[in-house]
Formats: sequence, C-alpha cells, structure tokens
Amino acid sequence: MSTRRASLPRTVAALAVSALVLGACSAGASAERASDPATTVAGATTSAAGRVAMKPGGRHVDGTLRTRDGLVRSYHVYIPASLPQGKAVPLLIGLHGGLGHGTQFEANSGFDRLADANRFLVVYPDGTPIPALPAGLVWNAGGCCAAAADDRNNVDDVGYISALIDTLKHTYRIDAGRVFATGHSNGAMLSYRLACELSSKVVAIAVQSGALFQTDCRPTKPVSVMAIHGTSDQNVPIAGGVGAHALSGGAFPPPADGPTTFAKLDRCPAPKTTVDKTNHDVVTTSWAPCRSGTSVKWVTVKGANHAWMGHPSTSAASASLVGTPYQRFDSSKAVWAFLASVPRRTS
Repeated sequence: MSTRRASLPRTVAALAVSALVLGACSAGASAERASDPATTVAGATTSAAGRVAMKPGGRHVDGTLRTRDGLVRSYHVYIPASLPQGKAVPLLIGLHGGLGHGTQFEANSGFDRLADANRFLVVYPDGTPIPALPAGLVWNAGGCCAAAADDRNNVDDVGYISALIDTLKHTYRIDAGRVFATGHSNGAMLSYRLACELSSKVVAIAVQSGALFQTDCRPTKPVSVMAIHGTSDQNVPIAGGVGAHALSGGAFPPPADGPTTFAKLDRCPAPKTTVDKTNHDVVTTSWAPCRSGTSVKWVTVKGANHAWMGHPSTSAASASLVGTPYQRFDSSKAVWAFLASVPRRTS
C-alpha cells in the first residue's frame, strides 16, 4: 500500500450508463463542508448521531489486492488521527455510484469528517472501468451495472469486498462486530448484494438511491438495513421501472422492496411511520426491534432527486443528469447515525 498526501477526485465525465448515473460529483472542498445542525438526520437527535463532523486530520493510504478472479483491484483508506491506540474500531465501506470512483465518493460524501469525529476507519474501493469511459467505474450488483455485470465479465465484487475486509483486518485493528457498508446508487445496489451474500462479515448497510436486485436473498446472519430515497429521483424511480434519465432503458425494482424484504428476513414487527417534526419532507418507516436486535428503516425525502443529499455539487454537467442535491437532509450523517446505533455483533 502507498500513502497519498491528498484525496483528489479524478474528473468524471457526465454520461448515463445502464440506467444509472453517479451522484453529483464534487471537488475535495465538499469534504470540508461545515456541519449544519439544522440538517435533518433521519429523525435522530444530535447525540444519537454521534459527534458532529470535524475537519479531517488523518492520513490517506492507497492499496491494491488481487482477487480470486485474477483481477487487481484498488482501494483508498482514510485513517483518522483520532483513532484510539490498541483498540479495535468500526470499519465503514463506502461504495461509489455508477461512473464514480472511490476518491470521488470520499469527497462527495464527507465521511472522512464523520470518521475523525467518531473514530472509525473508512475504505473507498474502486469498481470496474467501462471500456469506453475508463475513468467511470461500476459495480456488479447482480442486475446492474454495465461492464461489471456483463455476462462476459461477471466481475466478482462480493469476493473483492470480502478479500478487502480480510486485508484490512490484517493491517488495522478492526472490530469484526462493527463492519458496515454504505453506498450511492450502483454502490447502494452492491451494498444490498453484500447484505444478502456476505452477511457473515457485513453487519449492517445504510444506502441512498439504490434497489435490491436479489430475488432470492438469503443472508446467513441478520443484517440491519436503512434505505434513503428521494421521491423525485429520475434515475432510480421511487416506484421502480425506467426513469426519465435511464438512457439505456433498463428497469429497476421498486426501491422500497429492499427494506421490506429485510424486514421479513429479520422477522421484524409491524412498522411504524413518522414524519420528521423539523422537516416534513422526511418520512421514516421503521421496523424494530427485529431478530437479534437488528432494525430496518425506509426513509423517503419529498422532492429530493438522485444526487447524494446534503452535500453540494460543483459539476453542472453531473447535476444536469442527477439534479441539484437536496440540502435539508444529510445522507452521510443519517447513514452514520443509523450504523452507530446498530448493536455490535458478538457471534
């Protein structure tokens, strides 16, 4: 692995592929965005969400590994300066959207700030290049997307993430009972696949703008799930099907199928629906407590589109495809608030 001085996202061309476009691409400045206490965090209080985000003061490490399908895969680790010495810490796997890449999602999401404040490790893996657009990467989520899911390639991204977790465990003190995945769009779809096929290692997922493609999802262990979706998403429509910006004509399953599927798998009680008192756009349906202490949430945000919420875009071309990011809800804070609340897995 090699240390890098800064996390600078590569330029991402504005192009829709496999009915999917990444969230609004932002420069590294978005990772320095000040914490906004007025931003809604999925109904969680500030204390429940953990410490507020702070300016990153850690270091970045780039790495590669060879997977069982013979490919050399790359990833980017953020190591907060605040990590306690000699103590195992949570690991968050941040999966970029289609046409994104690891350092792009790092900058766009601002998870480094939350990692510094809350003392967890973050890794941002890179997906598979598209031959016609090698700077834009995709994941094999089972039914999407592009080169990664092509029958000729059928890239083993579940195997890659599994090997990556093992590699990081050998290098850093990681709490195996607190390994989480998050993702945007295509990355959210891979997160669902990890919950179905890699539940022995991934304890919980929290995603935005994704859909579950696995019709026969059989996790070996219960997994907590939170899904966030904008009601005005034109790339992955909240009702499913083909979106107005789905240029390839591909159809998506209804995004609500993800949380409802896991609510059944986790043997959850009847759901409760609440409207956020400080932002009536945000409606949360919750299932809890479920088997083994897991929980499931489905969060809808009225008027929000496909872009990663709560973080500005600096690319007009990208915004023209995914819309201007909704700013009154911070998906990164909501993701960590949910994951931090998940009980540590002990077996």
